[in-house]
Amino acid sequence: MRVLFVASEVYPLVKTGGLADVVGALPIALAELGVDVRVLVPGYPKVLAGLHARGREVELHGLVGGSAKLMYGRVGRLELLVLDAPHLYNRPGNPYVDEHGRDFGDNHLRFGALCHAAAWLASPDGGERWRPELIHGHDWQSGLTPAYVALMPPQQRPATITTIHNLAYQGVFRAEAMGALGLPGSMFDIQGVEFHGHLGFLKAGLWYSDKITTVSPTYARQIQTETYGHGLHGLLRRRDADLYGILNGIDTAVWDPASDKHLPATYSVDDLAGKRIGKRALQLELGLHPDPDAPLFVVVSRLVTMKGLDLLLSAGRSILERGGQLAVLGSGEERLVDGFAHAARLNPGRVAYRGGYDEPLAHRMQAGGDAIIIPSRTEPCGLTQMYGLRYGTVPVVRRTGGLADSVVDTTPETLSVGLATGVLFNDIDASALAWALGRTIALYHNRPVWQQIVRNGMEQDFSWRRSAARYLDLYHRVLGR
Repeated sequence: MRVLFVASEVYPLVKTGGLADVVGALPIALAELGVDVRVLVPGYPKVLAGLHARGREVELHGLVGGSAKLMYGRVGRLELLVLDAPHLYNRPGNPYVDEHGRDFGDNHLRFGALCHAAAWLASPDGGERWRPELIHGHDWQSGLTPAYVALMPPQQRPATITTIHNLAYQGVFRAEAMGALGLPGSMFDIQGVEFHGHLGFLKAGLWYSDKITTVSPTYARQIQTETYGHGLHGLLRRRDADLYGILNGIDTAVWDPASDKHLPATYSVDDLAGKRIGKRALQLELGLHPDPDAPLFVVVSRLVTMKGLDLLLSAGRSILERGGQLAVLGSGEERLVDGFAHAARLNPGRVAYRGGYDEPLAHRMQAGGDAIIIPSRTEPCGLTQMYGLRYGTVPVVRRTGGLADSVVDTTPETLSVGLATGVLFNDIDASALAWALGRTIALYHNRPVWQQIVRNGMEQDFSWRRSAARYLDLYHRVLGR
């Protein structure tokens, strides 16, 4: 079975969030099940610089956005196809915004070209080469791929799947972009790519794909409601029979406290001494008081309202009042960045803030923290809580999306049967979060109970093996096998 992934980022070459982790790990898990998987990504400078074992190059003429080359290569165990188009991708900033944080004005062309190249790969044009039987696109940046496929003769079309990683980001552009993208006017319809008078990349993917997946069962239900559907809930309800919620996994080779080279000391569920060493080292690194008895809460996140970090700015005082510490790593909305930086200045030795994203530090915070806070308003899946569970760092999460599917609340009942792995709360409210933080600190000071919760979490299996098997079953289904 030949499957092409289409995505805007892939770990370890380029990453802004969890999408890159998924695209970097799921193909490897599928390959272990016998699937021939290639990943098509834009040729950003970091991708080209990190590409190993470069193979042949193919000239693409008549591509949306201008001519380009398709480059074959590899990084680690990932087989990559890189769209080398310097006029689209060789620029400062991240994959989506410039160095000043503004969206690139030609993002419709930058990712339209990626989608067009994916459809070209599955077409008979270009002679002998690897051709996918199924194209699996990820998020809005791949959304036009099924639309381009729909323009192909029926007998030539590959099967198509679109995965929603976060429905809030949809890739909406002016209707005038249709011409530059080579899409016929007939597609600009509510039964097509039209979304409230604009061109919707993700809308196109959801309309034209054979099947749709999203990254947790709970989120699959939530996005069919007006509250979480971002204007696409009607379409998703219409396609309910084709919509699957498959919980993400994590790369257990990259995230493994027993072998993690970023840590000052490794550890396992059977020997947690290294976690205590990691906590002290993290406290010293971040300028916190090296107090082994102070519960250390960590945050590794984009600092945005959707992640509920504004609630923590209000509720965080409850941590300090109970003798705890708080360490935050992330960047995002200015008011939240300023808020956590201000809290760190006001509470030296008890609150630490580090801006941006630092992968090695993220590993050390997962290892050195006692609990990780994820108070999201909406969270399609979330990987951070899974990293926390694997590293024995107890998640404190709001009951939504994949957080609800991957963390089991600590109650007398779940403790008695060995299922408790974290602390959950329901309401989008600072007082509800403060209540959950207070519960967590009380559990922390009950050392036998806390150790049981930690071990329960570390024994969970969030590897990609289980999820990959579900995707493979879906692939067989959509291919009619």
